[in-house]
Amino acid sequence: MDTTGALDEALQRLHTSGPERHGRLTNHAPMAVEALAARGQARSVHRWLDLYARKLEEFPSGVEPVTAANWRPALGDPRRAADWIGYFEREIAERPWRDVLTQWWPRLLPGMYGGSTHPVIRVGHAVRALLAGQDTAPRLTELAHGLGYWAARHHRVGDLAPLTGAPGAAAALDAVPPIDARDGGFPVRLGRVRALPVWAASVTDPDEARRRLAELVRAATHRYATHGHGEETMLVHAATAPNAVLRALPALPRALWAPSLRAAWTASAAVTAMYAPDAPVVYTPPETVTPEEVFKRALAHGDEHVIKLTDTALDVGDEPALAAALRAIELSEPLR
Repeated sequence: MDTTGALDEALQRLHTSGPERHGRLTNHAPMAVEALAARGQARSVHRWLDLYARKLEEFPSGVEPVTAANWRPALGDPRRAADWIGYFEREIAERPWRDVLTQWWPRLLPGMYGGSTHPVIRVGHAVRALLAGQDTAPRLTELAHGLGYWAARHHRVGDLAPLTGAPGAAAALDAVPPIDARDGGFPVRLGRVRALPVWAASVTDPDEARRRLAELVRAATHRYATHGHGEETMLVHAATAPNAVLRALPALPRALWAPSLRAAWTASAAVTAMYAPDAPVVYTPPETVTPEEVFKRALAHGDEHVIKLTDTALDVGDEPALAAALRAIELSEPLR
């Protein structure tokens, strides 16, 4: 983890910006700079952020303070993002951040599908930074921004019909049926997801839940190499959303691990249903490269989703995962 102070400096820069732009597109910078710092590229954080800065918008105005007494009507209201962030800033200032996370994780988990799953991903990056280093003010504020964004974009999926699944995560993802009409944005497509295969639904043991969640992250990451051409940006989230949940588990009570697995599976499978191509392709990396070299290539490319998928691929740590990262670099438009 970064010991130069670059991550904290970057987060301070970013906390004057809102969690979205144009009312619907996510601000990815906090997640990307945390990934850069975590992967030994702290010296590049500000340079990357200077390139991304044109995508930032000012922090939004508040409507009415969220309190312990009035939070329920505000849940899932994107107009209340500033109110929610302010609420979590106050909560984390008054209580240990793990206590706040533990209280709100089961409340927010059923709605992790709002904001194209970006809020939970932002929280996962924030938790990793806190677990890896000191509880600095910028990192605590970043957790408040992530939780506030999640609360503002809280969105549940409808009742899903259970379909026959498979024992392994990879086969279960293969069994996910595509939605009938694959047009429109994320919320529109999410509303068309009616049924998903059942996978790992009977898991109750926390250690088994963690193992199965890691299996899901590995399978979704590998799958990107052969399926990423279906939608090179959105299919990234089939891997990064469950990985965000996996990263948060060490900060959560073990009783929450199995419910977290089930929510993460729904997110990964739903993204697969919404964006998977009609047929996979065979992908063979042009060369063998080290994890460090793959991440340097992702940084040189600059796209925020490429950086985040590569970060997840390095968590998985095997050659098929690195191939997925290289495939993302090939498919995606670089940041300029």
